[in-house]
Parts: sequence; structure tokens; C-alpha cells
Amino acid sequence: MNEEKLLSQIDKNNLPTHIAIIMDGNGRWAETQKKARIYGHMKGIKTTETIVKTARNIGIPILTIFAFSTENWQRPKEEVNFLLELISQNVRRYLPDLMKNKIRFRVMGKIEELPKRLINALENAQKKTEKYDEMILNVAINYGGKWDILNATRNIAKQVRNGRMSIKDIDEKTFSLNLNTSPLPDPDLLIRTGKEKRISNFLLWQLSYTELYFSPKMWPNFSAADFYRAIINFQHRKRRFGRI
Repeated sequence: MNEEKLLSQIDKNNLPTHIAIIMDGNGRWAETQKKARIYGHMKGIKTTETIVKTARNIGIPILTIFAFSTENWQRPKEEVNFLLELISQNVRRYLPDLMKNKIRFRVMGKIEELPKRLINALENAQKKTEKYDEMILNVAINYGGKWDILNATRNIAKQVRNGRMSIKDIDEKTFSLNLNTSPLPDPDLLIRTGKEKRISNFLLWQLSYTELYFSPKMWPNFSAADFYRAIINFQHRKRRFGRI
């Protein structure tokens, strides 16, 4: 089914407010093409551009993408360095498009551990798009769900120690406000490409009631049509949140 027919099936009044994506399969896709893994990351950037534009065009308010995890440092140094530089280059490259389309660029993760050139690119993009409200593109870089929870716990502990909060004030809302995603709402839909069916330490707290959609396609092959299929699938589900 072509993109136009799929798009016509989407209920624009029932769109997910927040979609998160684990963009998996770049390296494995490259290997199937008998190319170096870095070739897959380059092709994956093109897919990311397509999906961001697609989300913007149909009116998705928030899109979170998992660009680099805290575990990705364990990959070969050459691949890690290439990937981080690729992100840096493309944040600069696509900044004019983000500004043109009034997309707010937002980053979460242990940014201070990244190369200075990348940090500068991320901070510049955030500053130049901070007033836009057509859509939020939230990029997780050097991010891990366990780290996010531990970091929130430390922040709350400091506030209690400094007398700015009492222990009785700690509840789910307080905890959520101290997570890296704050003040964004939790994702309604998580899409993971690349055949794997796990969440890989991504948004562990935030995904408690998120609908999960797993695509067998590797990220470089994931298309706008595939994105539409995920949304259509989401719209056919009944979200009860523990209720009948």
C-alpha cells in the first residue's frame, strides 16, 4: 500500500502526542550490503531526516529519537568516533531546516561527556530553536534509562538534604519532574526497528504505559509508509491504563 493510501487511514484527531524511536539496525543493514558499519550510520541519517519531516507534516507534537546510548561506548573506538562526528555534522547541517519548520531541538543525556565539538553543536541548535513550538525533536545522546533514574534520585536527595523538599513530598509526579524528559509527557508510542523486541535501557520509567511497536525493518530501510503503519497500529489499540 502506498504512502497516500496509508496516510488517508490515519485519524488526525487521534495522533500520539509523543512518539519515541529506537533507531536500530544501521550496522547490520550495512553488513547485508557488504559495506562497513559506518556506511549504515550514514544511510540511517537519511532515514532520520525523512521520519522527522514526516512526523512534522502529519502533526506529531513530540518526537524522541535514541541517537547514542550509554552502552554504545563499548563499540569499537573508530565506530564511536565516526558516529559522534556524524551526529555533530548533521546537527549543524539540518539546523536551518529545523528553524525553517519551527522545530524545537532538545537534547537529553550525559552531554558533558561528549566531544566538545558535538556539545557546541547541540547547545547552538537548542539555543537557536528554543522559541519554536510547532514540534519538539528530542534527541537522546549518551543516554540510558538506568542513569536517568539514578540521576533523578540524586537530584531529589540533594533537594531533601538542602531543605527544599521533604521526604513526604516525593511521589511519582515529583520523580518524573526530575527525569531528563521533564517537562515532556511520557511517550504514547515507542517504535523500534531492526527486528529486536526489547527496550534496551531506553526511557525505563517513562515507558510504563507506552504502546510498543516493533518493526522487522532495519532503520536505513524504514520509510514514511512504515511510520504511518506504526501510527495506524497504535490507533487501533485500546489504552486502558489499568482500567477496565
